Amino acid sequence: MKRLLFVFIIVSAFTACNQNPNGYVVEGSLRGDLEDGTKVFLRKQGENREPIDVDTTTTLDGKFTFTGEATIPEMHYIFLENAMGYSAIILENGKINISAHMDSLGLSKLEGTPQNEVFTDYLKKSKDISERAKSIQQDIQTANISKDTASLVSLRDEMMELQEEYKNFELTYIKEHPTALISALLIDRAMGSRAVSSEEIQELYDGLSPEIKETNVAKSVLERLQSTKEREERKKSTTIGAKAPNFSAPTPNGKELALNQALGKVTLVDFWAAWCKPCRAENPNVVKVYEKYHDKGLNIVGVSLDKTKAAWEKAIADDGLTWNHVSNLAYFDDEIAKLYGVDAIPAAFLLDENGTIIAKNLRGPALEEKVAELLQ
Repeated sequence: MKRLLFVFIIVSAFTACNQNPNGYVVEGSLRGDLEDGTKVFLRKQGENREPIDVDTTTTLDGKFTFTGEATIPEMHYIFLENAMGYSAIILENGKINISAHMDSLGLSKLEGTPQNEVFTDYLKKSKDISERAKSIQQDIQTANISKDTASLVSLRDEMMELQEEYKNFELTYIKEHPTALISALLIDRAMGSRAVSSEEIQELYDGLSPEIKETNVAKSVLERLQSTKEREERKKSTTIGAKAPNFSAPTPNGKELALNQALGKVTLVDFWAAWCKPCRAENPNVVKVYEKYHDKGLNIVGVSLDKTKAAWEKAIADDGLTWNHVSNLAYFDDEIAKLYGVDAIPAAFLLDENGTIIAKNLRGPALEEKVAELLQ
């Protein structure tokens, strides 16, 4: 009992030293040939990930200070006037110490407050793996120059194993640190890279503490999770063998056209856009197939994800796309794209005369072979 009480007192003392109920104090110390009055900027990412100035101060004898109040822990960045790079810190109430050389802000030493202690621990451990990856990459370059094929194969296998190790390290770190902001940030990154399934992302998010779930980054993860789930549910309705969802949208002349009005013996629903280079590259093949099989029953409905009518119409004319076209001119916010779970183009769905999906994303010779099989 006495030992437990002693540990509790130590933990309480540590917390008291690092928590400031009245706000945060960031004390910085910079080495190097730094003029007094040099501006220091405290910034964070805005909604579109653009930098936003939160506070500005100046240096005196290489020192600077930021003070304020943080309602939730949030990643911030310290920039120095006329200097390259930045230092990352987690802004939370308490005293935060940061020291660095003015020419290498990215190698700053960060101390103080629980979130920054965990952040520093993560950076140290991840750096060890990054250094190993850097070494392998250098060996790969050397092997490339010397045309050492055997070494190249071995080194690439080693790099793939290290990438898997790094992924597992981050996933484990998230699970072991549910009260850390860095865990929410790592979930956000994993979600963006699509290296982890939505089910795994949900499990990782569910494991976060209630306090971390209130942070902006965790709320963003949850919103994207909801959108991903909705999109995946919509994709289930467009699997092969399912009835293609009907839709209606404006044609270039402004009239409404519904899918069930444009069905042929075989119908290709083709999602594309004027700005999509792979789509435009595939268009000559689609034109060839359409001209060869339209009289035998092939219809096409082009669904454009363009933003402007002028670009859409010009691409139709330039590529000689003489079939039916519709568009809401809404980019990936297009309701038809959402209905079909389309989040990348080109995307295509081949339907039979009843509107049942019989094939997806056929291109080049594969498209003609399937159409010929169905119509001959």
